[in-house]
Amino acid sequence: MAYDILMMGASYGSLLASKLLFGGHSIHLVCLPAEADLINAEGFRVRLPVRGRQDPVVLESRKLPGKVTAGSAAGIDPRRYDLVGLCMQEPQYRSPGVRELLDAVAKSRVPCMSIMNMPPLPYMKRIPGLDYAALEPAYTDPRVWDSFDPKTITLNSPDPQAIRPPDGKANELLVTLPTNFKCARFDDEKATNLVRQLEKDVEAARFETPEGKIELPVKLKVHDSIFVPLAKWAMLLAGNYRCVTKDGMRTAQEAVHSDIETSRSVYNFVNDLCVKLGANRSDLVPFEKYAAAAQSLSRPASAARALNNGAPNIERADKLVQLIAKQKGLSHPAIDAIVALVDARLEANRKAAATR
Repeated sequence: MAYDILMMGASYGSLLASKLLFGGHSIHLVCLPAEADLINAEGFRVRLPVRGRQDPVVLESRKLPGKVTAGSAAGIDPRRYDLVGLCMQEPQYRSPGVRELLDAVAKSRVPCMSIMNMPPLPYMKRIPGLDYAALEPAYTDPRVWDSFDPKTITLNSPDPQAIRPPDGKANELLVTLPTNFKCARFDDEKATNLVRQLEKDVEAARFETPEGKIELPVKLKVHDSIFVPLAKWAMLLAGNYRCVTKDGMRTAQEAVHSDIETSRSVYNFVNDLCVKLGANRSDLVPFEKYAAAAQSLSRPASAARALNNGAPNIERADKLVQLIAKQKGLSHPAIDAIVALVDARLEANRKAAATR
């Protein structure tokens, strides 16, 4: 069965979209006007490394079985869609137009799947035993999530890494770490069955090459545990946010491997916290596996790049983890230092913006 899917965000969203198009689904991407014009004129291209091949394969949306269109946030009726993907970074959902569309999505009760690093606030309400109001300071604007029913939203861990190529156009994406998306089930069985069908479509996809059809990396894996996507938290805290330095940024590889013992300590602290929330150890990724993958992360994380570019807001998974730990009577000095540093860098960016 082919589905109509709305994806809010065309940058990282085009990676997941490229895999779903193999199933013959119709995808509409919400993005900036210039980006939409380019996608509508040319489609999009995703360069994907495949083990055993010297050059990456290029997935061109126009050559895949499904159909892709793009446009602004205006005039969209979410009720026309079977699934909505949240593919922007968390601060963007307060933007004019996007905010109103997000609220319409929430009120439509259409199943909603986030691939943000920052779990949407209503997803956090699916985790028992937390003071959800006390988590709100980690969000740029927690009120944009007020209309959601937690039963209609799930989290899909954005483990694959991808960037806009420095020499590429706005409709091009380069995958730098071809790992799997890991999606938690919905509370609703019908919605869960929908994403399980997408999982099968992605698994069955084959790409035509001169040597014949090949299997592609970057699968969609659906899990019964709502804690599986939280495995990304330890990676974010040990790597991504530690790319931020007092005066600039460093690569994720440097952040993890320049002080491997601190990285391991932070990583294991966050995993232990997830277990206290209800995760099984088997839901999580061991530090050694992450550290090995981090050897190939030769760019600073997006949060560090955004801070360096003067962003007044970024996703604050660092603060979210700190606040959850506080509720459990726990803290880690390196995480406290990360949060304080990011707070200071954001405050400096806001002051600089106010004086322009």
